[in-house]
Amino acid sequence: MRVWPASPRDRLQIALWTAAEIAEATGGVASGDFQCSGVEMDSRDVRVGDLFVALKGEAMDGHRFVDKAIAAGAAGALVDRPVDWPHVLVEDTTAALHALAAAARMRSPAKRIAVTGSVGKTGVKEAIFTALDRSSRGQAHRSIRSYNNHVGVPLSLARMNARARYGVFEMGMNHAGEIAPLVDHVRPDVAVITTIAPAHIENLGSIEAIADEKAQIFGGLSKGGAAIIPADSPQYERLRAHAEAAGAQIYSFGRSKDARVRLLDAIPAANGGASLVTAQIDDTRLCYSVAEPGEHWIDNSLAVMATVYAVGGDLGAAGIALGEMGGLKGRGARHTITATGGRATLIDESYNANPASMRATLTQLGQTPASRRIAVLGAMGELGEFSRQFHEQLSDPIEDARVDFAVLVGEAMEPLVRKLGTAPANALGNPLAFAHCAGPAEAIAALEEFGLNAGDAILVKGSNAVGLGRLVDHFVSRG
Repeated sequence: MRVWPASPRDRLQIALWTAAEIAEATGGVASGDFQCSGVEMDSRDVRVGDLFVALKGEAMDGHRFVDKAIAAGAAGALVDRPVDWPHVLVEDTTAALHALAAAARMRSPAKRIAVTGSVGKTGVKEAIFTALDRSSRGQAHRSIRSYNNHVGVPLSLARMNARARYGVFEMGMNHAGEIAPLVDHVRPDVAVITTIAPAHIENLGSIEAIADEKAQIFGGLSKGGAAIIPADSPQYERLRAHAEAAGAQIYSFGRSKDARVRLLDAIPAANGGASLVTAQIDDTRLCYSVAEPGEHWIDNSLAVMATVYAVGGDLGAAGIALGEMGGLKGRGARHTITATGGRATLIDESYNANPASMRATLTQLGQTPASRRIAVLGAMGELGEFSRQFHEQLSDPIEDARVDFAVLVGEAMEPLVRKLGTAPANALGNPLAFAHCAGPAEAIAALEEFGLNAGDAILVKGSNAVGLGRLVDHFVSRG
């Protein structure tokens, strides 16, 4: 039997936090001795052994749910008033969560990686985690779901075990000034920007302003840290200037001949599945497969490889991980569903949408072999005065994808509805069939009326607020 070599990390405690450690980190007072294996702020998600953090918001006070959390198996609670259960008493639970996050960061030798970008940050975060987790015997940590805001980032840090070798954290923003505080929590060794696109342009006003805000991720880098930047972005020089000002080592990725992590060749599978990628990293050449379909995932894989390279990780293990990744719920997961005469494919991109990701996923739909292609597209949010323009511009990628039927959901889709209504017939002399729906229920009815046949490919894509996840659940639940 092979014996793994001993490591000082192996002597670290297995429990995530003890009551004494929580009290020391937060300046609180423990009611007694207990240990926890996780940290949770939503009583509905509590698992056995969690520490429940009773946060207070404008409309809700987590202290109302302490009893429910304990009943669900919480080992204790972080509270600002005494309760009848094991707890640590602090003055302010939000400040205490931040302090616990800082303690987790300081006690762990993990390489910390921060990921942001207008498109693809959750998928890239998951891919980086998967690549590093594979090569570290399960000692990688990451923020779950899209826990990427002022609460989600410190919560994700507080969940990082002292034994972790890598921590991967997603950072999101809607307004200027939101990235810097998140970076201050994580203080990353590597900062990744996936791409710059007109997401949240309503609040920031221009692509340049979006790039400047995303680039604040470099401001919190540790000394000698790495900046992972998309070389093909029109904002590349702007991003690079921010990174250099922060003293970062630059790892550019993309198809540009000057990219440090450069795509040499990519061969997409004929059935719209995995791609075979050949890339150059300094003097090393790599060949690996990417299970996630679509041109954008070829670019994402380069960002993943650049990150693994920057932290000294195993590039071979990363290549295997990319070849095995499956789609994420709401972000590319593919389902085989019941249809007339057999089975159809549903592509679930229902969690988020902006102009760049809409184009990318419609291109992916066009490359997917199918007897008919159906696009269910929800309105894109936070586009402000640019909304009409960006929605109207979806007509070209819809046409290029050879969509047979489009279901357009939400009031903001009206400009596209008008554009498609006046569009010329296709090469076969047929106008595009489409329906305009107010919400998910109407969209479900429109699809039911149109009918799904064996061999159909159905793309579901929209901003989360539109609620198209309900449509996905409806059709997937039928089996």
